[in-house]
Amino acid sequence: MVASGLCIGCGSCVAAEPRAAMEWNRYGQLEPTGPRDWYRGRSTDLAQRCPFSPSAANEDVIAAERFPGSAADPRLGRVEACYVGHAAEPGYRENGSSGGLVNWVAAELLRTGKVDAVAHVVPADPHGEGRFFRFRLSRSVGELFEGGKSRYYPVELSAVLREIRSTPGRYAIVGIPCFIKAVHLARRAEPVLAERITHTLGLFCGHMKSARFVESFAWQLGAPMDRVRSVDYRIKDAGRPANWYRAHLTLDDASTRSEDWWHLADGDWGAGFFQSAACNWCDDVVAETADISFGDAWVEPYSSDGRGTNVVVTRSPALAAMLRDGIADGRLALEPVDADFVANTQAAGFRHRREGLAWRLSRRRGGPVRPVKRVAPSSAGIPLRRRLVYRMRAWIARWSHRLAWLAHAFDAPVLYTGWARRSLAIYQGLTWSNGKWGGLFDRLFGPPVKH
Repeated sequence: MVASGLCIGCGSCVAAEPRAAMEWNRYGQLEPTGPRDWYRGRSTDLAQRCPFSPSAANEDVIAAERFPGSAADPRLGRVEACYVGHAAEPGYRENGSSGGLVNWVAAELLRTGKVDAVAHVVPADPHGEGRFFRFRLSRSVGELFEGGKSRYYPVELSAVLREIRSTPGRYAIVGIPCFIKAVHLARRAEPVLAERITHTLGLFCGHMKSARFVESFAWQLGAPMDRVRSVDYRIKDAGRPANWYRAHLTLDDASTRSEDWWHLADGDWGAGFFQSAACNWCDDVVAETADISFGDAWVEPYSSDGRGTNVVVTRSPALAAMLRDGIADGRLALEPVDADFVANTQAAGFRHRREGLAWRLSRRRGGPVRPVKRVAPSSAGIPLRRRLVYRMRAWIARWSHRLAWLAHAFDAPVLYTGWARRSLAIYQGLTWSNGKWGGLFDRLFGPPVKH
């Protein structure tokens, strides 16, 4: 799986092997390491619990088992109800990247005694722990609030899965689609995990970034990396549109550095800088196996509201009832929407993981393991300009890791940032109708395409 570029670094395999661990590779990604007999061996159990394994149950199978009474949608998976809005109860919306609903639901599970702890991502000490973020179990609402906001950083589940296995109780897990799928595959393999992990909260996902993304921020903001103590990928400002991301670093002397993403050499999310290779083979945008899933409402008028707005897909009848009670009590400000509305908020993600995935599968060559997805391989009907977008995005994803590694090794950030700016100009020429490259690309390859 690692050699094939299909390992996302979730840590599920490591959680099942006491001798194994997740460690950083040279590109700032987490990979499993362990004894040769385990790492090089062939295991049916591991093949069935890895989220990108062709032998594992896919999202349709898992969702059908978990939510047999919910209607199926080809984009969102099983659906009980969909909403747009935010947490009206004080403290949640203000302290989250979006509408505060992830923390609200997690806190409500704790408050009502439905779970004893929630596994979620919290900040870590980069100099004491060697990373900026990690998964942790929180047992109070106060602890839960330490994990608000978006974290575009590699994390892994092995420690919390081991703790859940060793400590009786009921647990909820918050994670991106592939991590939630890995949790359910682990639950299938281990009855103790199936009994103790009672709720899963999914996050809509564009792709996984490497740890080098933080280093790129530091290079471009003039901050020595060894002095960076924390990173915030999305500073919230009610006076600015929600989709105007702003990177923010805090240094060891409490000083800060910040810049809007669009001024950064790699600040265009759709270009794919530092994207994990496994993300090229993902077909789940909205965490289809989760009991409830949350995303940003990237459509107007919500995307211009700097306070943040969520879209929500419920699949568990119990959690759907929880939201209805919250609405009735005035603790949630939610309006029902249909599946089309939710899908439109993630239109770029669905293009990349439907049409784009079909194209990538049709071109897949070599590798010890070939991905098996719910999307059929096909390049039929895809315009030249769209194919060039997919090629350029894959090229940027691949070479951003390598150029950043070289820049780090030679202490020469310009090796990466200079390349990144030129690559981004070409990519944006393919996707924009104006700008430096727009007119040339219009003449050569036809009209612009959406990300």
